Amino acid sequence: MPATTSPLPLLGADDVLAGLRALRQRQPVKYSAFYSSQLGGIVTDPALMVIPFDDHIVHRGHGIFDTAGIVNGRIYDLDAHLDRFVGSAKRSRLALYGSREQMRDLIVKTTAASGRRDGAIRYWLSSGPGSLELSPAAGAEPGFFVMVFAGLVYPERWYTEGLKVMTTTYPIKPSLYAITKSTNYLPNVLMQMEAKQAGLDNGVFLDAAGNVGESSNMNVAFVTTDGVLRHPKFDHILSGCTSRRLLDLAPALVAQGVIAGVEVCDVPAADARAAREMMLIGSSIKVAPIVTWDGAKIGDGRPGPVAKALLTLLEQDMASGRDRLTDVPY
Repeated sequence: MPATTSPLPLLGADDVLAGLRALRQRQPVKYSAFYSSQLGGIVTDPALMVIPFDDHIVHRGHGIFDTAGIVNGRIYDLDAHLDRFVGSAKRSRLALYGSREQMRDLIVKTTAASGRRDGAIRYWLSSGPGSLELSPAAGAEPGFFVMVFAGLVYPERWYTEGLKVMTTTYPIKPSLYAITKSTNYLPNVLMQMEAKQAGLDNGVFLDAAGNVGESSNMNVAFVTTDGVLRHPKFDHILSGCTSRRLLDLAPALVAQGVIAGVEVCDVPAADARAAREMMLIGSSIKVAPIVTWDGAKIGDGRPGPVAKALLTLLEQDMASGRDRLTDVPY
């Protein structure tokens, strides 16, 4: 925007609301409901889904978040995600907003108010507003926010043709920050931007020892030449709820003869590159095959049967895994 010497307008509340609504008209979004502990309730107008600029989550990145999926009117694996959320809060020295059960109840009620039966729920915890200093403001109350939205959508070709990835030039986060799902995603953002600039779909972190880490916002797994499903250890990467659930479900594929075994271990990059299959796993992407890495084929360069079998297992669990589904009182 060019510089101007004309006076800047002083906006009133009506002007601000009009400006926020105009922004959303220029940038359409599919946000169905938003709970804010700071507002004390739920709004359904995306223009009102805001938090104070001086909240520590905004100007210092001192906040955490997590995401759960909505499938056919039920929330999938909410408790596993909440357990990770509480762990992230402890490591980030963030006070919870009420109890775990109270936050769970707010998530379920916001989902009900949205009316959305398929999509995603993202929720955040902040240390609150009150100053622009490095430490949280004295007396600041934690902020809790819940967003119900359409969810992330990935190209169909990722599943039918497979993804192409690269080893990112950006360093992996130190373990403490990698295992904490904080709002500081700068390395992840830079990785994905780098990959897209190179005409690829995503990137992969390697650690200092040359072991595979994770992707931008997804875990990475492999099938070895002898048929073992191998996943990197979770001590230096995010503990993906979808990965952990699939690791629980995968023995069914051993029984069927689809894979020879399941291992969670260090995965040296050299071994990983020789894998028969490689895939991304996450709550939004589910399971998607990778067919090239740094320009070299993985296996025969086509989506493999194990990735497809794991996706089928996950989708069946999302549809009928009663112990993993939370009913929503719409």
